[in-house]
Amino acid sequence: MKNYTKNILLVGMLMVLAFAKAQTTKPIPNRAEKTYEKFAFIDSRQILERMADRGYKSVEIFSKLGDTYYFNNDYKNALKWYEELFKLENESIPTEYYFRYAQALKSDRQYAKADLLLKNFKMKRGSLDSRLKNLVNNPDYLDKIDYQKGRFDIESVSINTSYQEFGSAFYGPKQVVFASARDSGVFRKRRHSWNNMPFLDLYVADRAEDGSLTNARTFDDRINSIFHESTPTFSADLNTVYFTRNNYENKDLRRDKNRINNLQIFKSVKVEGEWSEPQIVSFSEDSYSTTHPALTPDGKYLYFASNMPGTMGDDKRFQQTDIWRVAVFENGEFGEAENMSVINTEGRESYPFVSESGNLYFASNGLQSLGGLDIYVSKINKNGSLDRPVNIGESINSVDDDFAFIIDESLKQGYFSSNRNGGTDDNIYKFDQIEDLKEICEQVVSGVITDQITNQILESARITLIDDSNNILVVTNSNAKGRYAIELECDKTYFIRAEKMGYNTAEEIINTPSVKGELVLDIELEPQSVKGGVGDDLAILLNLNPIYFDFDRSFIREDAELELQKVLAVLEDNPTMIIDIRSHTDSRGTEEYNERLSSRRAASTRNYLINKGIDPSRLTSKGYGESELVNECSDGVSCSEEQHQLNRRSEFIITSM
Repeated sequence: MKNYTKNILLVGMLMVLAFAKAQTTKPIPNRAEKTYEKFAFIDSRQILERMADRGYKSVEIFSKLGDTYYFNNDYKNALKWYEELFKLENESIPTEYYFRYAQALKSDRQYAKADLLLKNFKMKRGSLDSRLKNLVNNPDYLDKIDYQKGRFDIESVSINTSYQEFGSAFYGPKQVVFASARDSGVFRKRRHSWNNMPFLDLYVADRAEDGSLTNARTFDDRINSIFHESTPTFSADLNTVYFTRNNYENKDLRRDKNRINNLQIFKSVKVEGEWSEPQIVSFSEDSYSTTHPALTPDGKYLYFASNMPGTMGDDKRFQQTDIWRVAVFENGEFGEAENMSVINTEGRESYPFVSESGNLYFASNGLQSLGGLDIYVSKINKNGSLDRPVNIGESINSVDDDFAFIIDESLKQGYFSSNRNGGTDDNIYKFDQIEDLKEICEQVVSGVITDQITNQILESARITLIDDSNNILVVTNSNAKGRYAIELECDKTYFIRAEKMGYNTAEEIINTPSVKGELVLDIELEPQSVKGGVGDDLAILLNLNPIYFDFDRSFIREDAELELQKVLAVLEDNPTMIIDIRSHTDSRGTEEYNERLSSRRAASTRNYLINKGIDPSRLTSKGYGESELVNECSDGVSCSEEQHQLNRRSEFIITSM
């Protein structure tokens, strides 16, 4: 608005992420009491590479090795391992590896092969293949604003003058009330000292069927005063009005502690055809402004703009205000003021209006806009919550200030105010809505990043959102609680990548539904190396898949051999490490038989490692039978085969370093 001071505050934020480990000083223990503690540092990538070099093949080995290069943009080496992965022709290959393999192929200019792979990828995803078409990047805010373009025909109204006209309100079906600084010629009309312009008063104009406005005249002398009046709102029966005025009551001009005269909301009711003396509403105070009231059609809530305590942007120098709401009770009293936080920013949100269908329109310069104040709409849900705001687009919005939007939805006709080029100041424009709001469906995905081994939350993990054309869309970090949240579009395919120093990168594919909502995606990061000491279980440190034995058998299964190779690699890298192999059975069979069976299994595991070159003196083994079950599947309890198999397991306890 041209005659209101505009300020832009540029805030530079320096974010320093510090990582430190605290140390405590302890007395040196007596040598007879404690020997020096030794630890092993176990690198998962080295283990996998050693297994691959020895000829072992699995989805886990090749996919993880490919990922270690892919996530470092080393597509040449990633291609090597992804090619090995797809040679397996294994149905268990996760679908996202079709995408990663294709990207690696494209980096090697193997476009035809990549295209064929992606076609197979789409076929594998079945009904979701339409989401994997070569779509444009996720639209930025200008794209989304442009998406709403052309929904309105607008033109200036004839009641505009060379002074300010803005903030219109419907006054029944055939009249509109608005604020104007025009000099009506009334002898008491005063001018503001800092711009030599007349103070604002409320005026009323006749509204024709085509929306044109004529015959502008002052609204009511009881409402208008020697100071500013603007932005009225009327009850459905037209017997109550709320409006904005300088904090002036009973011939007393009130100021806050800084000697500032704030704006306040006043209320007047019609008694026997005459407006009562306006009174300041109870939720207003001298220390802050309350402005631009807007009643809901049922009169149960009053929305307004204010910089009252709790406002997101509370620096009064920059006219920072939020949209608030109070309940209006039948006795005329008000409820507690509620901040509409989902639509507010640290900038300026103001000029609310609630339509018959429950759409909240408002102006903001804190949300992404074309420039200055833009007009947004947010759906008011049945429970009173608000949807995320949508910029209503050109031609209503422009690079200048656009605000004070009102609409008669039955006629798809209304008015807004703007100081755009072509006007003389803040002017009122009428519009015809020729197309409804084009809904932009959005999802919010959120989750927690944790350590796969310890379940510890991971702060400052780097989270990257990537589209299905490998374009990076968003980069953010997990917060102090390990949480992240990203907005996505509906009915699309994305990849969410989580990275942190010292951990293997993880990436998850996510297909957003076609309706708005929220998705939860927690991500566990696997440490690149872990520290193991006496008493630790290598099965836990290495995040081993359970080493299972078939029922009533003690031979090493093929899947168990892959896991034992990881144990073997650790023993080879730590030649002084001694481990105790502990084997367990399920509860089926007698206790005596299970103890003998578990002892055979422990011995079988020990012999496997000895046959691979480990000194027998570094390995002990013992069977525990069914004495240490991990679930309730004891004798007499009915359990599934899968539940019983959980108890047929091995542990590898470090007993010496």
